Amino acid sequence: MQIILASAKIMNASADVALPTVSEPAFKKEAELFALELGQLSAEELKEQLRCSLQLAMENKLRYQDFFNEEAKMPAILAYYGQAYKCLKAQTLKNDDFSFSINHLWILSFLYGMLRPSDNIHPYRLEGKMSLEATDGKNMFAYWKPILTDMLIDSVKNDDGILVHLATEEYQHLFDWKRVKKELNVIQPHFMVNKGGMPKNVTVYAKSCRGAMTRFILQNRITKPEELLTFEYEGFQYREENRVLMGKKAKFDVGSDLLWILDA
Repeated sequence: MQIILASAKIMNASADVALPTVSEPAFKKEAELFALELGQLSAEELKEQLRCSLQLAMENKLRYQDFFNEEAKMPAILAYYGQAYKCLKAQTLKNDDFSFSINHLWILSFLYGMLRPSDNIHPYRLEGKMSLEATDGKNMFAYWKPILTDMLIDSVKNDDGILVHLATEEYQHLFDWKRVKKELNVIQPHFMVNKGGMPKNVTVYAKSCRGAMTRFILQNRITKPEELLTFEYEGFQYREENRVLMGKKAKFDVGSDLLWILDA
């Protein structure tokens, strides 16, 4: 079983926890090439491209200019601090959990492509729709798609053919998703709030549950889809009758999508 989890825009400045092993990203050279170009942009250009404040743009310009500072790097699983990662609580995982994560978890990144948790990375910010000269004018989605599709499929097939999709929908565009779903057994948990019999997505809850489920898988060494069904978090539960509610949302594939409900 392989897991995909989205990266986060918010990143830690440093990590206080030492992992039992660290590694280099598979696409380190590509990330460095992108960083060199991004560091040459003005703060105003970054503000427009990253769709952020001028203060954040200036912070990230400095990050890119400092990109080759090895002392500023940290393992990917400890580097991000978005809502999912707050609930993953990677800094409290045990060494055996980290070791399991290295073989089963992929963190998706617009800058680095696909990361294993132990890969050393530099803090950054990048949007998927941003185009660079280094990508021949393609945005990050178009650049990575032919590269990462094969990489993900090969990785999952070399395991047991099962992919647990805990990333956001946006990150599906890094892949030829139709091909991924055709060639792999994709299990996609959804976390929704039941209001008046209709499941509704509440972003902060969904992100929290994705991080918490990732932690659950790592701590319990989950390798079979049915073992996911015992996951509970802050009132969210999987029940077989959730499939009735799932049927009301046309985007769901009742065969492969699983629904956790919080009754409001």
